[in-house]
Amino acid sequence: AGGPDRAARGLALVVPVPEPAEAPDRAEELGGMALLRDLVREGARWRYGGDPPEDVARQLAKELDLVERLGYASYFLTVWDVVRFARARGILCQGRGSAANSAVCFVLGITAIDPVRMGLLFERFISAERGEPPDIDVDFEHERREEVLQYVYERYGRDRAGMVCEVITYRGKSALRDVGKALGLSLAQVDRLAKQVGMYEDLSGADGPDLARKAGLDPDASERVRLVLELARELAGFPRHLSIHVGGFVITRRPLCETVPIEPAAMEGRTIVQWDKDDLAALDLLKVDLLALGMLTALSRTLALLARHRPPPDHPTPVPHPDSLATIPAEEPAVYEMLTRADSVGVFQVESRAQMSLAPRLRPRTFYDLVIAVGIVRPGPIQGGMIHPYLRRRAGKEAVRYPYPPLAPVLEKTLGVPIFQEQIMRLAVVAAGFTPGEADELRRVMTHRRSHERIQAMKARLLAGMKARGIAEADAEIIFNQLLGFAGYGFPESHSASFALLVYASAWLKRHHPAAFACALLNSQPMGFYAPHTLLEDAKRHGVEVRGVDVLASGWESTLEGAAPGAPAEAGEVPALRVGLHAIRGLPREVGEGILAARARGPFRTIGDLVRRAGLSRAWLVRLAEAGALGRLAPDRRSAVWKSLGVEADGDDLFAGVSPPEPEPELDPASAAEEVGADFATAGLSPRGHPMALVRPTLASGRVRTARELARLPDRSPVEVAGLVIVRQRPETAKGIVFVSLEDETGIANLVVMPDVYERCRPVVRGAPFLLARGQVERSGQVVNVKVASVAPLALAPAVGSRAREFR
Repeated sequence: AGGPDRAARGLALVVPVPEPAEAPDRAEELGGMALLRDLVREGARWRYGGDPPEDVARQLAKELDLVERLGYASYFLTVWDVVRFARARGILCQGRGSAANSAVCFVLGITAIDPVRMGLLFERFISAERGEPPDIDVDFEHERREEVLQYVYERYGRDRAGMVCEVITYRGKSALRDVGKALGLSLAQVDRLAKQVGMYEDLSGADGPDLARKAGLDPDASERVRLVLELARELAGFPRHLSIHVGGFVITRRPLCETVPIEPAAMEGRTIVQWDKDDLAALDLLKVDLLALGMLTALSRTLALLARHRPPPDHPTPVPHPDSLATIPAEEPAVYEMLTRADSVGVFQVESRAQMSLAPRLRPRTFYDLVIAVGIVRPGPIQGGMIHPYLRRRAGKEAVRYPYPPLAPVLEKTLGVPIFQEQIMRLAVVAAGFTPGEADELRRVMTHRRSHERIQAMKARLLAGMKARGIAEADAEIIFNQLLGFAGYGFPESHSASFALLVYASAWLKRHHPAAFACALLNSQPMGFYAPHTLLEDAKRHGVEVRGVDVLASGWESTLEGAAPGAPAEAGEVPALRVGLHAIRGLPREVGEGILAARARGPFRTIGDLVRRAGLSRAWLVRLAEAGALGRLAPDRRSAVWKSLGVEADGDDLFAGVSPPEPEPELDPASAAEEVGADFATAGLSPRGHPMALVRPTLASGRVRTARELARLPDRSPVEVAGLVIVRQRPETAKGIVFVSLEDETGIANLVVMPDVYERCRPVVRGAPFLLARGQVERSGQVVNVKVASVAPLALAPAVGSRAREFR
């Protein structure tokens, strides 16, 4: 496991706890609590290489006593059993959330963070005062989680195990679509109207008519349009349909149908209970969340690729074991230096625009800095005004100050600024005399925005407690406002620490094995913050050679290969990334596997040979030709498409035997813009080049800057930038500001669109795939943005369609 120090940093994610094979059967012999105590003793010896330290032993005893008193032993054993199954199958998994506050969960191998060494608050997970069951969340590889779910059904029976539902409610966009169709607007009108609204935007009375006019509809002249806006506004927040929960499972001792109806889910092989997750919480029914996490899939795939394409033994960078992240070297300066440069496309949790803006100011140098990074860019710390004070104190521009000296041990790790939920709870305990259970109730009241009266009652209690401890009134108000900031949303420190493990692991793999990491990300889609074409462009900037889809070399998934197309990388070679057949839109897997099976018997000699041996229909052959996958069987893409149209399903030339034979036409070769456009149309990415590289010669010389040039311009410089829109965001905490990221052939440029500019240019900002923006540079250290004054669609750009991550 790499020893207790490595375990404390949590990098031993998949090293199996040594559990006796007969452990599940020991429950009958020992009883649930006795078995749990046995497993905890064994797990503690494994985690700490012998008897655990005294403080850990005390914490384990305290937790076990509470678990026994509250009767939760079977719950812990059930989760342990599920995790044990996943690890036996080689499925990466890791517990997160408040469960990482538990030393019992840590030694059982459910979580990977040592809560005692990190000083985490167990009462955030379970408290006697709260009187509610614990909630353990476990992430699994998203492509293999179904194996885990089916194990639960098989082990506990469908009469005693069912997935949880949740009620999906109408939002602005969905309400407009359904009401518009119900009231008879055309599908084109409904589509134009809905596209004016962000995914999370509401329909305020003042904005609705303006949105309709921008969609080409006049609410003043049409009673129907006015009624659509009115009813959609009223419908927002109402239930729309019942959906399956992301991973919640209810497992009961007695038949589940005695409590709640069970029904088959839309997805084959799943059964669900008919109650919403909140109904189950109200009845104190135990629920375990078996969640899917794409990054675990990507990490697992990266390790598998490295095992197949290992560098030579004298390679300076070690290759982690294919079944474990525990062998990744911890605290490597080069990794932190990469993150400080905001070079984090594809890295878990820190690849968003907000995180990239934070990184050069935070300058992470240790694992705990990553914990801070994950937790601080959340609505709670943002609304509570914690980010800038923390960064100023970290940079030495502001003195660290504690409004109440006993708070120093609570806040010293975060320089006197509360960032995590556990700190908020401890703050209430130390500064106002709350019990841990009362402090958790305070967190729950604020987090869920319960009644104003309850919050005010809590405020009175808090201020009275702080006054009794001699805290000045002004400081007491500051403390309460910091608490209130977490009404938005904040992470527990344990949750941030669990995620920080994956931040470091993914950053290390990107830094040292960029080809394998990028390949794994492509094969793990959909996941992450960026589309596949952005991941490929980033890989190219890191020296990875990207090769397109080719029926003579590509596998179904993307692969790594050596200098010879289709050959595995030799020892010492820098591998190239070969895009797989899976990238071709609409191509069924069985068609791709048919091609691979035929190719295994020998390379294809002609297009007709491919069709005959792989049993391809003309439609799929044409799709392959349009995607450029027949490049080595035809002189160029247009010729490949022409020949594909002339081949019958049996592989024979349609015009064979015709006398005289029809001569092949002389087709003009496709332009570079047409090639790139065809790549995006068929696969959503292009190994041949970035669209902006083709547009660049047509732009006014010297006026439109590249993303690389933008990074060198001084503050407040007037500037023009252009690029492909890859991200549009309008966070609730941004007061109407819209953030747009433009990608060009050199990198990513970030735009800040103020509310007045956004409303003036709303259709362009929301709809144009390429933008030309004018404004001025805003520089803060290494963080560079463009404050936009005007924006226009970019003419002459290749037709690549919309490639943006839209307002998520």
